[in-house]
Amino acid sequence: MRATDLSSVTWRKSSYSNTDGGNCLEVADNATSLVPVRDSKDPDRGVLMFGAQAWGRFVGAYRSTSM
Repeated sequence: MRATDLSSVTWRKSSYSNTDGGNCLEVADNATSLVPVRDSKDPDRGVLMFGAQAWGRFVGAYRSTSM
């Protein structure tokens, strides 16, 4: 697997993350065709990479079950 350079992406904390240190998810929306996701409490631990379409389906499915 080849490495993806994430040095220029801008991370943002998910609006579903809470302020007391739990459930802290960050995504980078400005990556081309991929959506990098990481734990904001431990950003050096690693990144999960999702295809943009797969991430969109995941978010859509989550929204439909959590509302």
